[in-house]
Amino acid sequence: MGFPTGSFLASLPFTVLTVLVALGVTFAVALRVGRHAVVDVTWGAGFALVALTALVTSAHDGDPGRRALVVALTVLWGLRLAGHIALRSRGQGEDPRYEELMARAPGNPNLHAFRTIYLTQGAVMWFVSLPVQVAVFEQGAPGAVAYVGVAVWLVGFGFETVGDLQLTRFRNDPSSKGQVLDTGLWRYTRHPNYFGDACVWWGISLVAFDAWPGVLTVLSPLLMTWLLAKGTGKPLLEKDMASRRPGYADYVRRTSGFVPLPPHQPTTREDTA
Repeated sequence: MGFPTGSFLASLPFTVLTVLVALGVTFAVALRVGRHAVVDVTWGAGFALVALTALVTSAHDGDPGRRALVVALTVLWGLRLAGHIALRSRGQGEDPRYEELMARAPGNPNLHAFRTIYLTQGAVMWFVSLPVQVAVFEQGAPGAVAYVGVAVWLVGFGFETVGDLQLTRFRNDPSSKGQVLDTGLWRYTRHPNYFGDACVWWGISLVAFDAWPGVLTVLSPLLMTWLLAKGTGKPLLEKDMASRRPGYADYVRRTSGFVPLPPHQPTTREDTA
């Protein structure tokens, strides 16, 4: 059986519309509460909405098992992330990243935020979700590659969930103020949540790669991984961390920046003699 190209192309305007509506509503809420950080909640929820839209538009195409699998993986990840960020940011002020961005706005700060934050995030969300949008139209039951993808997804979801729980407990402990979290998963990578995110999207993408033409969406997980490791994720978060937490520079020297690895042992004078 061939891929239903016509039906797939016909579904794309609906997923684009889903992204625009989700971010438009989020922008309206942000203006009402005076905080653009609410867009971070929509990041995870938006992927879930795109997946559900793709599921509906592919109702008469694609293998039912693959459709259910890829949408379930996406929705579970997206809703957990959205819920975590919503709880974490409750009662907080504006995100310093967005404050800095709006402070440099050449005109209206809110319109500048809409162009640079919301529209950019929407474009990335739609592009990264292409493996999901393709997978729901693919023919044939899930095979070995898809099940490898589920295993990779489980590793990523576990890393992200456990890492977030460990960080939440650390932040809620008054004695940890000014300290660096270097235990648990954070002993092996400075960003277990970002590493988990990358694994989740490679896992979801492998479900799509399992059948034609899913492999053509390989740029989607590559973009997500680059953003997390080299773009707006890790580098932006670490930009001024050393100045705010005195032990962070030493933590960077001994801990992997992304992929979990055993901590580096400090070099002593005896080691170099």
